[in-house]
Amino acid sequence: MLTLNTLELEALYGKDSRALIGLPTLMKMALSGADLTPLGTRLLQRVERYPHDANGLMDLSTILQMKGDRATALAMQAEALKMQQLYRLPAAGGQAKIRLLALMAPGELMANTPLEFLLEGSDVALDMLYIAPHLPLPAALPEHDLVFVAVGESDQNRPLLKHIEALIQAWARPVINAPHRIAALARDEVCTLLKSVPGIAMPVSLRIDKRTLERVGREEQAIADILDDGDFPIIIRPVGSHAGRGLLKLDHPSAVNGYLGAMPENTFYVSRFVDYRGQDGLFRKYRIVLIDGRPFACHMAISAHWMIHYLNAGMSESAAKRDEEADFMANFDAAFARRHATALRAITERLGLDYYGIDCAETADGKLLIFEVDTSMVVHAMDPVDLFPYKQPHMRKVFDAFRAMLAHAIRRGVP
Repeated sequence: MLTLNTLELEALYGKDSRALIGLPTLMKMALSGADLTPLGTRLLQRVERYPHDANGLMDLSTILQMKGDRATALAMQAEALKMQQLYRLPAAGGQAKIRLLALMAPGELMANTPLEFLLEGSDVALDMLYIAPHLPLPAALPEHDLVFVAVGESDQNRPLLKHIEALIQAWARPVINAPHRIAALARDEVCTLLKSVPGIAMPVSLRIDKRTLERVGREEQAIADILDDGDFPIIIRPVGSHAGRGLLKLDHPSAVNGYLGAMPENTFYVSRFVDYRGQDGLFRKYRIVLIDGRPFACHMAISAHWMIHYLNAGMSESAAKRDEEADFMANFDAAFARRHATALRAITERLGLDYYGIDCAETADGKLLIFEVDTSMVVHAMDPVDLFPYKQPHMRKVFDAFRAMLAHAIRRGVP
């Protein structure tokens, strides 16, 4: 575990500065193995010395979230938002060519589009404005060239998205990602929206309450009578969960009630399991983003287990896996994107979003298997360059396309 020395700590924000450190810097430190405890201590001392230091509280909240202390992190965030709703990450070098105002929701790190990663090192100044029913829009807004609705889809955010939809009707600047389009990304809604798209496989995902599932577990009701496209094995997760929390494959009704007994939630998403392993027995999951309708590769994870997350797929430990990912990214436009061009174009037309991400795979018969569509997926270039030298140029293409989308929206103006 690396420990930051005093000079390194001071370099983050200066001896007297109370600027926001921000998510990308803190996340890079954590992924590099740095112990964030000394920085957390320094930030705590800072906010004790300056009780109205909202930036320090927000950075502390981020560190605590990454350490898993959700309750304390959100309490600190709430205190920060009482003092200040607007948080700024300046353009690289301080010279902003584009001024972007992001509308944000209070909550966990995945509650919003992580724009900080997409804009790091760019000439775009990012103002993050947190709003909620108890945090109305300020009377005076910072000067901005366009607005990005960064609020992600969730039950908690749905009323806020509806509120923002009303706000932007009279906005004098272009708006990226319409709120009602984001709200349509709920798992049960998006599968209904996309299920008839040629060339994709997306199992029906239904919200099912715990009592109904308990009856399934007692074999008093068949899951096939609820899911009209399949039977066991099923995939189950709590509504509102992310990053695999509570996600499990259940092979038989006898496993249902044991699962429910360990879950405090009352409503779950359930869908049939699709075996998407390749001929070599390995599973491959892709993350792509679509920017102004054009697809870009972000990563490819390979694992012997069906539930893949990039960090647990062993990509760092396997040169063969990295070689395959490098080939996937190098040939993405000519291979993956071309194979699924018709499907991806139809998805963009139905979703109507300027920017979104897809976690997906390919079925044995060549269809695009969609796991999730979201605007809040983390898209970054934080992987160690020595192990992943091929990623930097491809992620730069993503970031350049994102900036180009902003510039295009400004030129296009308000519809």
